[in-house]
Amino acid sequence: MKRMALYAMVLIAAAGLASAPAAQAWGCKGHQTVALIAEKHLTPEAKQMVQTLLNGNPIDPALKRYCGDATRDAMADASTWADDIRSQAKNGPLHYIDIPRGARRAPLSEFCGKDGCVTKAIEDDLAVMKDKNTDAAKRAEAMRYLIHFVGDLHQPLHATTNNDEGGNCVPLKYFRRKVHEHNHGYSPNLHSLWDTAIPERDMEGADPAEYAETLEEAFAPQIEGWRKAGIHIEEWAWESHEYGEKSVYGELAPKISIEPLVAVQSCTDDNNIGERMLSLHIAASTAYQEKAGPVVEKRIAQAGVRLAMILNDAAKITP
Repeated sequence: MKRMALYAMVLIAAAGLASAPAAQAWGCKGHQTVALIAEKHLTPEAKQMVQTLLNGNPIDPALKRYCGDATRDAMADASTWADDIRSQAKNGPLHYIDIPRGARRAPLSEFCGKDGCVTKAIEDDLAVMKDKNTDAAKRAEAMRYLIHFVGDLHQPLHATTNNDEGGNCVPLKYFRRKVHEHNHGYSPNLHSLWDTAIPERDMEGADPAEYAETLEEAFAPQIEGWRKAGIHIEEWAWESHEYGEKSVYGELAPKISIEPLVAVQSCTDDNNIGERMLSLHIAASTAYQEKAGPVVEKRIAQAGVRLAMILNDAAKITP
């Protein structure tokens, strides 16, 4: 799917209304929170590896950073880099995997597009990062991608689609925000809600460091269980997909039917799915936010803990 063009249209329509581009799962603050949670769970060896690679191979200071340079934390800063270079690197397909609603469990290679997907990208970047014979700058780049993509994988709409570009083609009213359309893109839309609007409303004005502390405290009883379960990238993708079915689409009113699977590259495909969704007059307000907030919190916390697990494992064999 050519999501990048769609994201650009949505961003234009949303100018002044949204706090982060639709392309960013969890937005600036969410990705930074994932990184800050991960840092709390790194082994000394992993901390050294992260500092050596990221500080020794810094991001190009000339690169325009959407999230700014307010954070001095290397991991938090690295967490949003993959979106900053999205256009020039043409890495759009690597941020998600399109598992259709209603799909049976199967190897994820069945749903990974010809240009790649987030689960394969995580595996590929991990292999590069672990290889001590690879140039340090390449390993640092792979680490920055990994920090971002693990966060992406835990956003339900980065592992779920309904012929709707992962929810980008589902316009809906959000509290007082009414739908705006521009070149067949929509804002607010279901994807942008889960990327940014719902998490940032849940944060209640907290910065990423404070939010990370809040989530650490809230999920402290579950963290050890997540660690013991081990590293299972495909299972994490299916978790996101299940949340997509039950919490993202399942809580909408009116309900959206599962679309017969067809190829979609814009909101005008599949019998103009964007217009058909617009005609449903979907709204997400207090009740939807209250059910979505705890899901967002859990997925961001899990992403942080699991990112640390991956980095800790990599540090065992990486100098």
